Amino acid sequence: MKTIGIYITGLLLLTFTAFAQEKETPPPGGQPKDFALPDRQTVKLDNGLELVMVPYGAVPKATINITVKTGNIHEGENEVWLADLVGDLMEEGSTSMTSKEIADKMAGMGGNLNIGVGAHTTSLSSSVLYEFTPEAIKVMADVLKNPKFPASEMDRLKNDMKRQLSVTLSRPQPKASKAFYAQLYPDHPYGRIYPSEDMISSYSVDMVKEHYNEHFGAQRTTVYVAGKFNAAAVEKAVKEAFAGWKKGPAPEYTPATPSQGGKVTVLDRPDAPQSTIMIGLPVPDPSSSDYIALDVMNSLLGGSFGSRITSNIREDKGYTYSPFSTINDRYKSAIWYEQADVTTEFTGPSLQEITKEIDRLQKEAPSKEELKGIQNYEAGVFVLQNSTPSGIIGQLVYLDIYDLDESFLTNKVKNIYAVTPEKVQEMAQKYIKPEDMTLVIVGDKKVIDQQIKDYEKSIKDY
Repeated sequence: MKTIGIYITGLLLLTFTAFAQEKETPPPGGQPKDFALPDRQTVKLDNGLELVMVPYGAVPKATINITVKTGNIHEGENEVWLADLVGDLMEEGSTSMTSKEIADKMAGMGGNLNIGVGAHTTSLSSSVLYEFTPEAIKVMADVLKNPKFPASEMDRLKNDMKRQLSVTLSRPQPKASKAFYAQLYPDHPYGRIYPSEDMISSYSVDMVKEHYNEHFGAQRTTVYVAGKFNAAAVEKAVKEAFAGWKKGPAPEYTPATPSQGGKVTVLDRPDAPQSTIMIGLPVPDPSSSDYIALDVMNSLLGGSFGSRITSNIREDKGYTYSPFSTINDRYKSAIWYEQADVTTEFTGPSLQEITKEIDRLQKEAPSKEELKGIQNYEAGVFVLQNSTPSGIIGQLVYLDIYDLDESFLTNKVKNIYAVTPEKVQEMAQKYIKPEDMTLVIVGDKKVIDQQIKDYEKSIKDY
């Protein structure tokens, strides 16, 4: 009897739930809001260094990011990853503290020290308990201003680099990236993303010191502090730690002019079960008035999980598992590309379908419903990016690197929703031209050669 009673009760609940679902619909989503940068205070030292303080949130921690505007972009033709080696050696300690002493100090403050090197910046970052923020700044300043660069660690670090290089270039995606960027940026550091082993072997402590002396200094440095902290104590700590530091060089990035494509390169990978495809071309950079609309177009075309290219060659055709497109930002330059690992026998058909989706978008604007879903996705991702102290610092660094006005952030949500279906179509027509694209494929040449020829023939019709 108990079992029958439970069954009847459950049936009644299911019936009630079904009835309620028929009668009620989910409430509409909230209205999108523009992003407002938190109030912040900026202090500039006489030597050119800037301090940016952003009080944010209630968690009793502060995020510190010391960003120097130098990175791989300042490497010479035979110095690829030299900037990374400078960062690696910085982690080995300062003239006053060993790496272990630094690690112990930072751990005692609730954090750890991270040093990262990118295309445009070298950064030292940490998150510590708020009361230790001034002390953490002093430790991080010591590492930045007084790196020891111990010769005893050079061989180990260079060998680590060689192992990393060997493992990385054993995979098809990095091989494709290496060839792709070399073609688009043949005479610029943007096109040199991997060194040779001989190049790494040639690096010396003197080269590391020379690179540091030429590219590091107060004028290129900004100290960001976001979260909970004592502003007066932070300002005092920064002035004490950095006021006497050398000015160094002024910030400077050499703009790159990417080459127009139309070239097809096949890197043979015998008996490979998949082909790695990278296909793309230069597009406007973030300073362009078309950039936000172009970014929305990218998300609809191939840059989100529900995008057209993804739905086509992943969901409908089953040619690949994780295709994607993106806009790769650089200083005064950008590249749009689609990347996918596709089953070898469907290499040509995959390229045909990618081109078909581009052609479809050029000929017919998307529906308002499809575009609205993409806009909600773009605005949502942007809001999430700005929900932490490190996220806010990341946005401020982005503005600084690309010389963008604050309105790029504060008006971004509004500008995303201002994009019309016709504007998306216009962006595809204006910028995403298959006949101008650079195409790199890593795959089994004997199997895909004729497929590529057939694809090249079809492109001539554009």
